[in-house]
Amino acid sequence: MIVDAWIQHPTPRMLRDPMFDTLRRWTGASIPDALPLDMTLQALAAAKVDKALITAWHGPQGALASNDEVAEMVAAAPETLVGVASVDLRRPMEAVRELRRAVEELGFVALRLLPWLWELPPDDRRYYPLYATCVELGVPFCLQVGHAGPLRPSDPGRPIPYLDHVALDFPELVIVAGHIGYPWTDEMIALATKYPNVYIDTSAYKPRRYPESFVRFLKGHGRKKCLFGSNFPMIFPGVALKQLTELELDEETTRLFLAENAQRVFGL
Repeated sequence: MIVDAWIQHPTPRMLRDPMFDTLRRWTGASIPDALPLDMTLQALAAAKVDKALITAWHGPQGALASNDEVAEMVAAAPETLVGVASVDLRRPMEAVRELRRAVEELGFVALRLLPWLWELPPDDRRYYPLYATCVELGVPFCLQVGHAGPLRPSDPGRPIPYLDHVALDFPELVIVAGHIGYPWTDEMIALATKYPNVYIDTSAYKPRRYPESFVRFLKGHGRKKCLFGSNFPMIFPGVALKQLTELELDEETTRLFLAENAQRVFGL
């Protein structure tokens, strides 16, 4: 069993947004007008990924991939795709209502917001009604930690003090921090060690680029705190999984990392 904790299927609006110019430069990718959903499904199938959490995107410029668009993708491949919601952080009450709709009507299993996209750290007051709602609905809150690859400030992604405040204020909130947290990986490891409900996913990083401290955490006391993620299409899951053997994980750690931790955290 393999669960990919973070993918997205880019809409035409995402493909054209200039803030992703840095990622296109790094990967050397050209900009198509649109991508067929079959491309994403084929990439998952090639990597033998059983379940993938596919995320909506919402930022100050509006919905780059709306919850309804993601719901249509999930409906096209319900055996593989699992929806993750995003909402408009500037309108907290509308955001709360939309989160409830996404979970209760669309069947989504989590909320994801990107602090770098909003240029607001996760302890900003506008997130707090959503945290309370996540607890009430029994769904995790997912976010990006670490530096911002796109052309946005990186400071909102620093785990300490911002995410530390959130975990203190909402001990019942399940938090999944994506992108490992580099260059503040040790801060993220400290939070995942300190708080029972804080987890780390490896999206946007191939195993060869995992920081050494994270590999030690994954192999040691953090084996139940780490989730595999690719951040497709930035990284194809098959490419990341091919490098996993180089980490020499034991059987239990591999099983937990690739599937069981995500199954438990997201209720899959």
